[in-house]
Amino acid sequence: MLFDSHMHLNNEDITDGQREELVREIEASEVSYAVDIGFNLESSALAAKHAEEYSWCYAAVGFHPHDAKEMDDLGLMMIKALSRKPKVVAIGEIGLDFHYDHSPRDVQRDCFRKQIRLANELQMPIVVHSREADEEVLSILRKEQAFSNKRTSRFPKIEGTVDARVLLHCFSGSAELARQYVKLGGTISIAGPVTYKNARVSAEVVKAVPLERLLVETDAPYLAPEPMRGKRNKAPFVEYTARKVAELKGLSYEEVAKATCENAIRFYGI
Repeated sequence: MLFDSHMHLNNEDITDGQREELVREIEASEVSYAVDIGFNLESSALAAKHAEEYSWCYAAVGFHPHDAKEMDDLGLMMIKALSRKPKVVAIGEIGLDFHYDHSPRDVQRDCFRKQIRLANELQMPIVVHSREADEEVLSILRKEQAFSNKRTSRFPKIEGTVDARVLLHCFSGSAELARQYVKLGGTISIAGPVTYKNARVSAEVVKAVPLERLLVETDAPYLAPEPMRGKRNKAPFVEYTARKVAELKGLSYEEVAKATCENAIRFYGI
């Protein structure tokens, strides 16, 4: 039982034939659930379509910071409309990316804020992308009430601590930042880079975060884990990340696979 909490079956570089093959591979694997994550309007609509077509698939909808320049008022309204479709379970992925700056930073900030407000209005989980913008992402999440009492009161507590249903996907920050997010009610998702030889910081994060606050993901078709590094990533490869998390936690693979699957089911409200 595995849950790939973040992948892109909707990636524009995947042909229809390749997508059909990926679906067959997922259905033959240990992956029981996966969330197809939107990054603009077209990909969000496709993710929602995939969620309707495949029993194991769910969707998140939103504008990635790379695509923030594409989002206008109508685009935001369309994301809201898509969010009401069956099996759309989150707003995402949204956030800031100051590495590539494919959209101007002020535009990214505005897009991020508006989508947090939408998620708060709809009482939906939020999937966050943060690259080279950790301090500002946290600041905006706080200012836009993503960790407010009003929001956390909507969701059951986890082990007696608040849950804001805010997911930091493919987390690349420090262990201290991860602890801060968990204290606020956040959830941390671990991707393939934790398997790399130089993944000291990611390993520290896994050790620092309680298991009940961890998810695993592929971010497929990106960031393939060892020993598949260099190949196109795919949802079944989430097994390698789960095995590495188990190793770092001193737990069995079966324990981590089961726990992270249950955590993702809870997070996405499935």
